[in-house]
Amino acid sequence: MGKRGIQSWRCSIGSLVALALLGGGCQPSEVAVPFVSMSVSPAVLAELAYPRFLVDPQAAEQYRQKGLAYRQAGSLERAIAAFTIAAALDPHNPNSYVILGWTQHLAGHHTSAADTLNLAVKQNPDLVPALNALGIVYLVDGQLDAAVATHQRAITLKPNNEIAHYNLSLAYERLGQAEQAVTHAQMATELEPGNPHPWVALALAYEAQGNAAQAQTYYRQALQLDGRYQSRAYLEHLEQAGMSPEQIATVAVIQQREVL
Repeated sequence: MGKRGIQSWRCSIGSLVALALLGGGCQPSEVAVPFVSMSVSPAVLAELAYPRFLVDPQAAEQYRQKGLAYRQAGSLERAIAAFTIAAALDPHNPNSYVILGWTQHLAGHHTSAADTLNLAVKQNPDLVPALNALGIVYLVDGQLDAAVATHQRAITLKPNNEIAHYNLSLAYERLGQAEQAVTHAQMATELEPGNPHPWVALALAYEAQGNAAQAQTYYRQALQLDGRYQSRAYLEHLEQAGMSPEQIATVAVIQQREVL
């Protein structure tokens, strides 16, 4: 082969065919053909990304029911496995990710929970249950600014959203914004007066303001709804209600004053 042939290392189509028949010769260089997505509709791209034959909402519902049964029995990891399969079988349903993300949160997998719930919000930015759940995950994980922004979005979509108001109260109290904490806790008590958690949050917010008298008044309201708040040990369950260890310790101070 001449110098020019060595440098270029290319063969014509005719020589390639001849060499292939002879069982040897030069190898043509592979040239990647770019995929031009602009020539394909979004619907076709979506179909290529997740073929329709993989989607089975009916089977997904069966796995969701299995997951709920596992969760009810306290087997959170099995529930997560079942909900993961359900989400794979029903990937265009944002509620699939809400139930999975919330269960991941209950199991303490906060990073995975946030990722999953963000998938739900990406599919439907106006889905209030997804925003509520995501806001709680951020709150428990200490991402207070993200918790506030997410719950504020939820309240914009649904002003009478007791979950968002309650969690905003806790977030603002931790941020040192006691006035905001009082405002949202008060709203939560108006929206859900039979739930002791908002009353405890309101007592906590007034305590943060330095108003011990008001804190005691609203803590008594929680006691009237649930006498177990007389017990210091019972306060530990407030962690499941989104309160930080520091907030639970402050509630314990209020509770102790009430007992005395």
